[in-house]
Amino acid sequence: MKIAVDAMGGDYAPEEIVLGAVEAVKAYDFDVVLVGDEKKIRGVLDQYGAKESDRLSIVHASEVIEMGEHPAQAIRRKKDASIVVATRLVKDGLCDAVVAAGSTGAAVTAALFGLGRIKGIERPCIATPIPSKKGITVLLDSGANANSKPKHLVEGAIMGYHYAKYILGVEKPTVGLLNIGEEASKGNELCQKTYPMLENLKTISFYGNVEGRDIPKGTVDVVVCDGFVGNVILKFGEGMAMFIIRLVRDTIKQSGFIAKL
Repeated sequence: MKIAVDAMGGDYAPEEIVLGAVEAVKAYDFDVVLVGDEKKIRGVLDQYGAKESDRLSIVHASEVIEMGEHPAQAIRRKKDASIVVATRLVKDGLCDAVVAAGSTGAAVTAALFGLGRIKGIERPCIATPIPSKKGITVLLDSGANANSKPKHLVEGAIMGYHYAKYILGVEKPTVGLLNIGEEASKGNELCQKTYPMLENLKTISFYGNVEGRDIPKGTVDVVVCDGFVGNVILKFGEGMAMFIIRLVRDTIKQSGFIAKL
């Protein structure tokens, strides 16, 4: 397998991205193509004594899409942006997958324009594996579509089901619809229209409505919602995790020498 990596996207790029790629090819059985400013990428490799090899190569891209840029406009304007070039390598069959840690909107848009949709899928969505009491809960959509229709949530349920089954190895994944209550009558118009559609869908195992607390509990393997709600949940979880870690650290610091040990 050969993976195209956007070396210019993400925090502390390209240094951390390049170093991560170097470690990855040592640990796993795949090749990496670093896409971005060739001079900067080589500078990082030289600085840390790493070299290009059969497993690690570079493809130059002269432009970068920054976090604050409008994804669709930037993709159209910057044809030689690193995420665009990396996605093109997959489209042309030169790589098997693309990894990007930069602008999520740019990555989704590049894939949408460059690779196209799966047949039968009107809108792509972002799937986020979240640690739970029972293993992993896949939350989708986590931010690709702020305004979704019932059919988009049904598409997400189907994609999430297959992701859990074939990528995470869950034999019979269960799918839940995120709502403010367990009853079928609960929720806004989107949830009320989506529920019977999922209930009548024979290709997945629909559990019913689930609430936010069911995500870390692992009540179901896949939780479906619109991108606005999913992104709020994701960012809240990130903030809560950081808060708990900070709280534990502060408590330990105030608890004496034995607690610190």
